[in-house]
Amino acid sequence: MGGASSRDQMAQSLNSTFFSQEELNKLKSDYETGGLGKITPLIQRKINELDNTELNIAVTGETGAGKSTFINTMRGLQSDDEGAAETGVTETTMEPTRYPHPNLPNVYFWDLPGIGTTKFPANKYLKEMKFKRYDFFIIISDCRFRENDTKLAKEIKRLGKNFYFVRSKIDNDLNSMIKQQKKVNEEEELEKIRIDCVRKLQAAGIPSPSVFLIANFGPKLYDFILLNEALEDDLQNIKKSVFILALPNLNLEIVEKKRQELKKRVWMLATLSGAVGAVPVPGLSFACDVGILVGGIIYFRKYLGLDDASLQRLANMAGKPVGVLKAEVKTPLVGEITPDLVTRTLMGLAAVAISAVELALDFIPVIGSIFGAGSSFLMTYKLLNDALNDLTENAQRVVKAAFGTDENGLHQTPIQ
Repeated sequence: MGGASSRDQMAQSLNSTFFSQEELNKLKSDYETGGLGKITPLIQRKINELDNTELNIAVTGETGAGKSTFINTMRGLQSDDEGAAETGVTETTMEPTRYPHPNLPNVYFWDLPGIGTTKFPANKYLKEMKFKRYDFFIIISDCRFRENDTKLAKEIKRLGKNFYFVRSKIDNDLNSMIKQQKKVNEEEELEKIRIDCVRKLQAAGIPSPSVFLIANFGPKLYDFILLNEALEDDLQNIKKSVFILALPNLNLEIVEKKRQELKKRVWMLATLSGAVGAVPVPGLSFACDVGILVGGIIYFRKYLGLDDASLQRLANMAGKPVGVLKAEVKTPLVGEITPDLVTRTLMGLAAVAISAVELALDFIPVIGSIFGAGSSFLMTYKLLNDALNDLTENAQRVVKAAFGTDENGLHQTPIQ
């Protein structure tokens, strides 16, 4: 079933995301020697790894740079939302404080005290912040990057970690120019600020600084989306997937990236369904593990931002009534997901013929054609894939209602 090239492409895709080549080889070998029962533990361990991998993002800089506001924005929160980082014009963070993502509890944004404060002078700061625990660092400044910022960057580089310079409150700079009755060409002014930041960082000994200009309260303005893309590109394998799923749904591209990440889980859940020997669903001619379907659908809709809490956060961010966003959700899969609802959904699909050929391009080499057309694997795969596509379409409509057709705002390129 399917050509070798298609299967090879799927193997290469999986190898670059969740499974190493060694793990793929082991899956194949274990199946050949012990069948499904032998490969199920590895797939279950991989699913557990996806659920439990931590991502720790440090946000640092001098007092008053807007670290807490940035952390809230990255999590899709407003300052008065439950769990939001405390913001203020004075230093409000006196200890390294971690803030979990509202949907992914293993993703942490760390608000570090401002360097140069009385409690944390520069020569003491680097040791006490336990820099090694973080995956990467965001260094924020609301005016110009100072000596302490470059000291931080050099130490982070010495530790072999990635860091990014973020120039915050750009909207304040532009508004100030307008208030002074200056004629402002926004693109030219942004370029001047960016060039000035880069040159000064280079003069301070940072050879190729990546500088991103943002407005903390405008996650679709200036370089905010470019910053997210840069962070994503520098992460590997599971942590990259975790970061993508943690992003707020700011545009259609992010929603599609989430769909691609979630689809990688579909075949693993379907394999578990095939391995447990699910019994036929009453009244239907095929077998399916309804519990796996229920869990998969709940998982998908949460990370696609279709639960009530996520919709409220997105509405707050977009400045729209939450009812406007909820009106775009047309699927019954956002309500209470019960075995009965899933069974009724199956009844609607009972007449659909599931063939091995239809799904050939989506299989990994290990699974191949080992299941029959009426198996629990194929049916679970088909139904989860359809549910994921349905939920994705609804999430896309919600994003359009929230932000309109202008997906990316000002999409400037940072100077390297």
